[in-house]
Amino acid sequence: MKAAALSAVLGLAAALLAAAPAQASLAVGATAPDFTADASLGGSEFTFSLAQALKHGPVVLYFYPAAFTPGCTQEAHDFAEATDSFRALGATVIGVSHDTIETLDRFSVSECRSKFAVAADPDQTVIKAYDAVLAKKPELADRTSYVIAPDGKILAAYTNLAPDRHVEIALNAVKAWRAHHRKTAEP
Repeated sequence: MKAAALSAVLGLAAALLAAAPAQASLAVGATAPDFTADASLGGSEFTFSLAQALKHGPVVLYFYPAAFTPGCTQEAHDFAEATDSFRALGATVIGVSHDTIETLDRFSVSECRSKFAVAADPDQTVIKAYDAVLAKKPELADRTSYVIAPDGKILAAYTNLAPDRHVEIALNAVKAWRAHHRKTAEP
């Protein structure tokens, strides 16, 4: 039964990724690089720790080029609207860009609507660790979303500069993980 459920989860992830016009650089099944970063939620700064967040459930880690640009604002609004759905599934959402923490203090309130945290990576340490550098403008992050399981393995990865499908793909991956997790937890 466990093998069938895992196969279903991996099948769903493969189907989602097949629909993607581009793939993120880190592969599904790879170990996600651990990191800590200065972050802001509702304008309040704190240190985000991937390892700590994974203790509570999956993490949706999304990279975006720059705060307050049209596509990044749309994506932040989309993630803000879906945050309650992610939380209901036990998932944490965190956005990462090269912006300064001061910029993200404002962005976390106005565009993220104080619903989820955004982390500053001005030296691109995290962006580079996740192979999320935008090829056309290497000083920026590419629009890449990862879903990371509590065991630190990447469940889904999606790269596309269009912000439209990132939330949908991440939410579907978390739902598939949750469905598999519930089945394997049953006696």
